[in-house]
Amino acid sequence: MAKRNAIPRNNPASRLSGRSFAARDRALHALADMRRGASPSEAARDNGVTVRTIKKYVGTALMQDRPGGRIRAAKSDRLVRYVQIPGRFGPVELKVCGLKQASDAAKYDAAVSRYLGGDLKALVPWHGKKIGGVELITAGPALKDLAQKELLPHSLYRALSGGAA
Repeated sequence: MAKRNAIPRNNPASRLSGRSFAARDRALHALADMRRGASPSEAARDNGVTVRTIKKYVGTALMQDRPGGRIRAAKSDRLVRYVQIPGRFGPVELKVCGLKQASDAAKYDAAVSRYLGGDLKALVPWHGKKIGGVELITAGPALKDLAQKELLPHSLYRALSGGAA
């Protein structure tokens, strides 16, 4: 991909305006759709962005074998993402670098949900692990306490969206 389509290094995601940050987030979702088999135009349309916006914000994660050839998503990337995980006193927002750390955060969040749903062994693989330099909470009583106080990231989302508690 051409360098002119990438975000300049002196303008990191943390300094983007709200509108640009939202567009970047939609471009990241479009990139995920492309990894699941969607074409760039399908992914753009489904996520409310243009192919140009996808190239602008996640161009370093796109590949093209030859000029005019098909654009596809690389299997991995080093893009910065912002994720929330449970912290000792409530949700902690982390700045993670790369698809692997973002995937690990999502898998940990799913394990916390499974644990709170009754799967007592869901957190075993996460004991002693860190994401973005933050040690993950695997103590059941601590997570249950956070859930009761509605201080887990997913309980916050439910409260904000008006969904079932």
